[in-house]
Amino acid sequence: MSKLLDGNGRWSTKFMSPEHSAALQQRHQQQPQTTMPTKEELEAIRDFVLLPMLLSIVEKNKQEIERTSYSMRTVFVKAANIIQNLMTNDLQAVRKLLKERNIKVFEDEMIDSNLRYKYICRGYEDKFVLIRDVARAELMKRLGKYSEFLK
Repeated sequence: MSKLLDGNGRWSTKFMSPEHSAALQQRHQQQPQTTMPTKEELEAIRDFVLLPMLLSIVEKNKQEIERTSYSMRTVFVKAANIIQNLMTNDLQAVRKLLKERNIKVFEDEMIDSNLRYKYICRGYEDKFVLIRDVARAELMKRLGKYSEFLK
């Protein structure tokens, strides 16, 4: 090991001027600590994954309704637009929260029709899996909650 590195692989301060040593110690103290996500942050990560799926479902159904000749077609399309706006606002809020808290989410892979995601939360890395049937049930539950705003 180099004489310039201490036992932890960090720059040793014994060969530095006091000013450089103090600056190095201050920079080391300012480095972000790796911390696990809170319950609220885990829910935001889940929302970040589920909301785009839900928006896609609503958009697909809206397009199908637009192609029909139902007499109430315009009412259903307007309802879908309201729900999409609510979802988009929620997704923007989730994105903002994740950005503020230095959390990144990546789609990892799909195995056995289960969706796998990786997230990095202030240096802490982990993965989570969404089982397709559980995700589908959660999406329908959330769609029901959004439709309550139409009352």
